[in-house]
Amino acid sequence: MGFFDLFGNRPSFQEGLEKCRATPNAVLLDVRTREEYASGHVPGSVNLPLDQISQIEKTGAGKESPLFVYCHSGARSGSACAWLSRQGYQAENLGGITAYRGPLE
Repeated sequence: MGFFDLFGNRPSFQEGLEKCRATPNAVLLDVRTREEYASGHVPGSVNLPLDQISQIEKTGAGKESPLFVYCHSGARSGSACAWLSRQGYQAENLGGITAYRGPLE
């Protein structure tokens, strides 16, 4: 469990990831820096650093695409989800990759 998992009643990273994988047209979005992403990321994720979130359309995700967002601890993904939601996207915060226990690419 990550630090930010203590706040709110969010499902675990693994539960959120399973929901993402079961959701048609879902996009798994990693909002960490390019360097963090290159050092290891969840298989199937797309990298778009938080400071570039306004360029979400470059990922191919449309407003009809459910977004499942993660970062290192959950703070940046929370900020990304808030911004995306204000723009009309369906975004769910998975929290931090520190809570992920699967293989990394």
